[in-house]
Amino acid sequence: MTNGHSTHPHFRRRGLIAGAAGLAATLLVGGGLAGAVGEGRGVRDGGDGDGGHRRDGKGGGKRSHEFRGMWLATVANRDWPSRPGLSATAQRDELRTLLDEAVACRLNAVMLQVRPCADALWPSPYEPWAECLTGTQGRDPGWDPLGAAVAEAHERGLELHAWFNPYRVAMHADRSRLAAAHPVRRNPDWAVPYGGKLYYNPGLPEVRRFVEDAMLDAVRAYDIDAVHFDDYFYPYPLAGQGFDDDAAYAAHGGGFPDRAAWRRDNIDRLVREMSEGIRELKPDVRFGISPFGVWRNRSTDPRGSDTRALQTYDDLHADTYTWIKKRWIDYVVPQLYWHIGNGAADYAALVPWWSEAVRGTGVQLYVGEALYRAGDPAQGAAWQDPAELSRHLTLAREHEEVLGHVFFGARDVVRDRIGAMAQVVADHYAAPVRAPRGGAS
Repeated sequence: MTNGHSTHPHFRRRGLIAGAAGLAATLLVGGGLAGAVGEGRGVRDGGDGDGGHRRDGKGGGKRSHEFRGMWLATVANRDWPSRPGLSATAQRDELRTLLDEAVACRLNAVMLQVRPCADALWPSPYEPWAECLTGTQGRDPGWDPLGAAVAEAHERGLELHAWFNPYRVAMHADRSRLAAAHPVRRNPDWAVPYGGKLYYNPGLPEVRRFVEDAMLDAVRAYDIDAVHFDDYFYPYPLAGQGFDDDAAYAAHGGGFPDRAAWRRDNIDRLVREMSEGIRELKPDVRFGISPFGVWRNRSTDPRGSDTRALQTYDDLHADTYTWIKKRWIDYVVPQLYWHIGNGAADYAALVPWWSEAVRGTGVQLYVGEALYRAGDPAQGAAWQDPAELSRHLTLAREHEEVLGHVFFGARDVVRDRIGAMAQVVADHYAAPVRAPRGGAS
């Protein structure tokens, strides 16, 4: 790996880009991550919990360790595989190309989506093989993608964070299209149709236990570096539609002041129990969550941010602030997918809010970055400027709690439509660094 005084990274990467051209050309345009744990545990690995941060006396922070991540989504073949039904060799070659691109951009971690829709990228005893691999849910792809990904990532010096979606069952609402052995086919009352999709019902204790067991199976079986959740818990609200959990609320909601409090407790239990389960199985495996970027607006709660946006606490029943304060998670990656100066949710206002939220907790803060918006003609003027994301990193360095960034998504790192990622690398990633360890747990 060359250092920052050598050729511009995009010139170095031409061979890799050429090798990935076919992949990039076939990657589907779609949504993405934006779609948009015991209390008081000690620092793991004897790490300092601050990412090796040190001040350079020039108004910014230089770090011996910094998190530089990339989300690699498999749902609907968003990033990989480029299409279902490729041979095992072709799928592995595409994966290698994406990991090589991460290394070329001097990243050090990949969040690989291994359970996109209550199906698996490993031979799970709980759920069927993922549809994104073969085009048919439950069909054996002829290889072990998660096992191979762990090996390929570690061979390149990359951390592999296994990214799970806890409750999404399908991108459609037809139970008959699920694999014959799918848990929802055996337990149809476990799933709730909503917005044309299927979701596990978080209010059923048996569902929560099942999804925890299904995810912990991967922790037990593979040398992953972390368990990673995204922003989907209860689904995003849709006008005129209600999530039908009446029966579960009647059976299990006693003792709560309202349904919203009960729903938040359901998600709190999932997060706390997953944290405890990971610690019991493998104390060195970290647990991180990437929530929507606004916990609550200040107009709703004086502890909230100076924003006017959807609120995870109220709308998704995800109390991210509590998870940080109780130290159920090791790191948090808020999806700050807005430009500097956005009127409803200003990146420049949210970075200090999240920095204050994690201060003194030991929970590490990485910022989720909307690379996918850079150069998108549907976005505003700020996202047509290749330097917008680089300015994000410059601003974030003024806050010592920010220990890194994660970019959505892998296909956008490859394509780099207007050179925004190249600008980030040139301005901020002069040389490779190791990812921070430690954390709250």
